Amino acid sequence: MAVRVEQVTGRRGLARFVDVAWTVEADRGTRWTPPLRIMVRDALDTKGNPFYRDASRALFIASRDGEPVGRIAAIENRWHNRHHGDRVGFWGFFECLEDEEAAELLFQAAEGWLRSRGLDRARGPTNPSMNHECGLLVHGFDARPTVMTPWNPPYFVDLVETAGYTKAQDLLGYYIPAEGKLAVPDRVRRLAERALKAAGVNFRPLDMRRLEEEARGVRDLYNQAWGGNWGFVPPSWEEFWHTAKDLKLVLRPELSFVAKDEDEVVGFMLIANDINRVLERIPSGRLWPWNIVKLLLGTRKFVFGRIVLLGFTTEHRKRGLFPLFVYEAARRGYEMGAEGGEASWVLDDNADLTAPLEAMGFDPYKRWRIFERDITLGTDA
Repeated sequence: MAVRVEQVTGRRGLARFVDVAWTVEADRGTRWTPPLRIMVRDALDTKGNPFYRDASRALFIASRDGEPVGRIAAIENRWHNRHHGDRVGFWGFFECLEDEEAAELLFQAAEGWLRSRGLDRARGPTNPSMNHECGLLVHGFDARPTVMTPWNPPYFVDLVETAGYTKAQDLLGYYIPAEGKLAVPDRVRRLAERALKAAGVNFRPLDMRRLEEEARGVRDLYNQAWGGNWGFVPPSWEEFWHTAKDLKLVLRPELSFVAKDEDEVVGFMLIANDINRVLERIPSGRLWPWNIVKLLLGTRKFVFGRIVLLGFTTEHRKRGLFPLFVYEAARRGYEMGAEGGEASWVLDDNADLTAPLEAMGFDPYKRWRIFERDITLGTDA
C-alpha cells in the first residue's frame, strides 16, 4: 500500500507525533535511549516554549497500511534568518523506518511547507534549533548516547542523503577520561599545569542557590564565546532561562564552574549528569510515579557526565586555558568516582578547541552532521 503523509495539529496530533519514535525504534535492540516524552513535548510546545515566540513549526507523520512509519517537523526560525540574513528553513525530530519512499515523502512535505513561507534552503536536523539537540549521528554508533545528544541507526544517513541532502557542518564529541581510573595523558597534565602557572586562574563551583543570577552571567559568556560560530544564534533570555531550568535537575554543581583571573571572569564549564543511564531503565519515556523515583534516585549517583556548555570571554579565548579546563573537570570527576565524560558538541571547524584537543591526544569518537539542500522550486540540489 502507498505511503500517506499527513500534517497533524493540536494536542492529539502532538501526542501522535511524539509516539512515532517508539514505533520506529521499539524493536531494534539498538543504542537508542528513550527520551522523556514530556521533554519532547516541551521542545515542540508552541505556547509554552519561548523559542516559538519567533519561530513556527509544522508536524508530519507518514503511515503505511494505517501504521506510522516515520515523522518530521518543519521549522521556520525567524530569529535565525534575521540574525544571519538567510532564508533557511529547518527540519528536525526525524524518525523513519528503513523505508526510502516514506522518508522521501516526509522531506517533500517539510520542504513544501518551508517553501510556502518563502524559504529557499532546508537544513537539519535541529530539534528545534542549534541551541538544542541537533545533528544526525554519522560516526560512533556503538558508543552510548549521552544526555541531550541524538542517536540514530546508520541507515538514517542513507535516507537523508538519498533525499538530496549534503553536509553543511559536522559536530564532534570527545571522550574525556577521569584522571586515575582512566589516566589523563601526561601531556594534558603538563599543558594544564603550564596554563595554571601562567594564568593565575581560580575556579568556583556554580551556585545553584542563585541559579537565575548565574544563568544571566553564563548566557553573556555563552554569547561571547559562540558569537561568530557557524549557525549560532544568541538565545533570548527567556529561551536561555527556559533551558537552564530544565538543566537544573541534571547539572553537577561540583563539576560546573566559573573561572576567574582575580576578579575578572574568563570562562565557564557546565557539566550535566548523564541521566541516559537512568532513562535506559524507563523504556516508555513516561513519568509514572515509580519512574520518577528511578529518576530521582538514579541522578544522585554520578557515573558519567557531558560538558554541555563551555566558553571563554573574547579577550581570553587565545590564552591556552582550554587544557586547564579539561584537566580540572577530569580531576574533579575522578574525585567523585566518575568513569569520565564527553565534550560535545565541538564544531568541526572550531580550531580553537579541536587543535588543543588533538594536542592533548584526544580524537573525536562521535560525529554528528547537519545536512542542507536547495529547495527552490524547479532547482535540483
